[in-house]
Amino acid sequence: MTTKTISKFCLIAALGLASVAFTSAKDDELKSGGSDPKTTDTGVVINGVKWATRNVDAFGTFAATPESAGMFYQWNRPQAWNATDTIVTGWDNTLPTGTTWEKANDPCPTGWRVPTLEEQESLFKMFDTEEGTEKVTDEWTTQNGVIGRRFTDKATGASLFLPAVGYRFWSHGKLVKADMQSNYWSSTWHHYRNALYACNIYVGPGDAYISSFGEYSHGYSVRCVSE
Repeated sequence: MTTKTISKFCLIAALGLASVAFTSAKDDELKSGGSDPKTTDTGVVINGVKWATRNVDAFGTFAATPESAGMFYQWNRPQAWNATDTIVTGWDNTLPTGTTWEKANDPCPTGWRVPTLEEQESLFKMFDTEEGTEKVTDEWTTQNGVIGRRFTDKATGASLFLPAVGYRFWSHGKLVKADMQSNYWSSTWHHYRNALYACNIYVGPGDAYISSFGEYSHGYSVRCVSE
């Protein structure tokens, strides 16, 4: 198991934002449906955090399966972007505004939200320092024909699969790195050398880690946590 290194920039940002409470207030027309599988998810608990089992698809909905790509989002923007076509029209390469992922722009269905850095970091807290036991393992694998990385809670055996579906590059919106890696947004930002970046989970064949340099205008995946 490769040792996970967490960016000091994101850790500093997380300390400042840990007390901020995020809520999901969504358009009722998008979020209605009760037990509709597009808006509900059983979730899975990994190291104390309850994650949705599927990526976000269109705003306010989940993808069909844990292996489905869903759709891409730029940071703090509600626009959903196709995750399969190489090129899309109308791409916005300007820098999103704000230093908080506003609840009106949070694409997660009701009862879910974009995770904080602290919540994402829980996937990489590999050892309980008091007990000296391994808490979470991860592996690059293929699930139902889709490549990605699976995180498993050692205590319960519960697992979370993050498919590697690539992302859209900020300047031109083209799909890159499909089947090679994925990045999953957090709601935590930081300021570095007069630029704003957002922390995110990187998953690839060699490793998975918290990245501190998510260009706001990239189109990344979103995997929600329970409110």
